[in-house]
Amino acid sequence: MSARGRRHRIVVPVLVGVLLMAITLVTREIDQPDQTDRDFLSPVATGDHGASRLAASLARQGVVVQRETDTLRALLATRRGPTTLFVPAPDLLHPRTVSYLGLLPDGTRLVLVDPARRVLAAAGLPLRPAGRRWATRAVPPHGLDRPCPLAEVTPAATAAVARQRYAPTGAQGSVDLCYNAGLARLPGAVESVVVGASDPFRNGRIDEWDNLAFATGLLATSGRVVWLDLDGPAPPPPEPSPAPTRPLPERDDGIDEPGEQEDLDSEGNGETSPGGRPGGEASGPGGQGSSGEPNPLWSAFPQWFWALLLQLALAALLIAVGRARRLGPPTPEPLPVSVPAAETVLGRGRLYQRARARESTARVLRSATLARLARRLHLPAEAPPATVAATVAAGTGDRPDAIHELLYGDAPRTDRDLLELAADLDRVTRAGGSTPAQPVADPPAPARLPKPRSEGDPR
Repeated sequence: MSARGRRHRIVVPVLVGVLLMAITLVTREIDQPDQTDRDFLSPVATGDHGASRLAASLARQGVVVQRETDTLRALLATRRGPTTLFVPAPDLLHPRTVSYLGLLPDGTRLVLVDPARRVLAAAGLPLRPAGRRWATRAVPPHGLDRPCPLAEVTPAATAAVARQRYAPTGAQGSVDLCYNAGLARLPGAVESVVVGASDPFRNGRIDEWDNLAFATGLLATSGRVVWLDLDGPAPPPPEPSPAPTRPLPERDDGIDEPGEQEDLDSEGNGETSPGGRPGGEASGPGGQGSSGEPNPLWSAFPQWFWALLLQLALAALLIAVGRARRLGPPTPEPLPVSVPAAETVLGRGRLYQRARARESTARVLRSATLARLARRLHLPAEAPPATVAATVAAGTGDRPDAIHELLYGDAPRTDRDLLELAADLDRVTRAGGSTPAQPVADPPAPARLPKPRSEGDPR
């Protein structure tokens, strides 16, 4: 096999493998939900990334679902009594608003879906991300060391929760870890639950394993769910009012009153919340500056745009590689102009020399020699090599085995061996099959014609 064929056997599988990996990565990136999507875990969205089926399951169990699209309204709605505040996209909360989660009243359960490290720190939760998987894994709730204390989700034997794992930053006993650390609960007057994956809540994955029972049991504990449905990054809250503040009322009967919102802003001053967690540590200008907001260029376009851009770049790279070197044998094409035979031979010889194709060159020279000898010696095309070698040896005076090795032997290993082979083939071609020249008889002399007689001739 030639060197070009060996390269093709290596390069083509590698390119195919790289192409398959690129398609896999792009497909996975497009398939993964994005919290910035308008329909991400929305109770009114019926797409694969929506959560309308979860909202319908809660309604069938008699749970009141209150959808809010404003963060302050959602926080004020928790003052009406025991409530579950469901935040499916905590990364969209404004850094100054995250600290308000520490001001929730007693009896409230806060459920966060896959929050980032900055959200956990700004909300005052003693948790940290402890490792992220490539894909979500379905695991049982109980661990090896102790069972899961959440009675409402224990009947759900297996759920797709373990993608982002969590670990406590303080004492181990203050945090309950379930589902292989994919779910963390912080008990207290205000109970906080952090879920490491959005799969159990999405319409496209809610029927897998026991996701529906898990999501419904997690949100239906209080009989009322305030669903914070953000369709994009939340705007900053209004500046705190310099007027004297008063405690928030136990019941909120007028959410639309601006005075209630100002009171909520004025309490985010870093004091300890009723649930025992500090609030407002990251509020104010310092909190906003230290939160490390993402680059606005990444949020200006959806993730599928960047995935498509990467796929187009890979396709352009593969096209450039394919155009740079043709994969396959050379294709014969007619010459646009006539080229002298000497230049053609010289150019082809240089190509063979550059490619170090000694085997191909020897095969071409031997084929041409055999064709010339067969015509001179009147040998049939299917003549065996032994007959050809014997016939040529009779004309050249060489030994038949030497002629056989010359015409049908191994390929030369060096350029010097190739030159010697070409010289021997040229010698055999000139000597083999030559016949003595036959004498050619002189042509007969032309007969003399009589000279024509002129008019003045007396004869």
